[in-house]
Amino acid sequence: MLEIFTVRLFNQERNIRVYLPNNYDGSTIKYPVLYMHDGQNVFGREEAIGGESLELHAYLEKNNVDLIVVAIDQNTAGDERINEYCPWRNGEFSERLLGSKSESGGKGAKYVDFIVNDLKPFIDGKYRTLEEKSFMAGISLGGLISIYAASCYPHIFKRAAALSPAFYRNQEKIEEMLKSTSLSHIEKLYLDCGTAEVPTNNQISELFLLSNKSVYEILKNKGMNINFSIIDGAEHHYLAFKKRVHSLIEFFISDK
Repeated sequence: MLEIFTVRLFNQERNIRVYLPNNYDGSTIKYPVLYMHDGQNVFGREEAIGGESLELHAYLEKNNVDLIVVAIDQNTAGDERINEYCPWRNGEFSERLLGSKSESGGKGAKYVDFIVNDLKPFIDGKYRTLEEKSFMAGISLGGLISIYAASCYPHIFKRAAALSPAFYRNQEKIEEMLKSTSLSHIEKLYLDCGTAEVPTNNQISELFLLSNKSVYEILKNKGMNINFSIIDGAEHHYLAFKKRVHSLIEFFISDK
């Protein structure tokens, strides 16, 4: 069952899409909550940016997963998705990968603060949630902001996942943050990356993977419980991301 309501975020009306488990209305139990970004692409394809989505609701319903999913729509205006999902202005590694300098980014901290201080309290008040079991996941830039959020609020987002995370946009800053921040409250993290993220450009694909490997090594050296998968031939596309939905959900509901 999907519910949709709007909130005010960055002076814009934004849809929040909430998936409730099959047995939600017929039970009194409380559920963990997974927060996700790029909400238009999480469930149905009707409003999906690019025409493809994860169709996550189909997997959750088929497998009777006891999990509430809260998907926050992306801002589709200009570079606003980049601005909101990047905590910092784009750095040197970004310029190296993109081949040009970018001044985008910098609103990520305010975006995460909105989730923590406004959206999460609302969700916990409206639905039967396990307040101490809040997770976060995202794709590409959504992966970057998910790992950032877990680093800023490790006592809240104790599990986080990033599919093909675009760390490269803020490579220097996210590495610096991960090295200097205590992540002891985090239970586990999941990262994955394809070997052909941009199949028409081997150099970009190699740099994209290098970016992810670098973040993984930092987290591994901190002794984190982290699962990092390199997926041969996987491209940066929702057709590829959709194939990993089962791994994503199994990661969050498993205590391994």
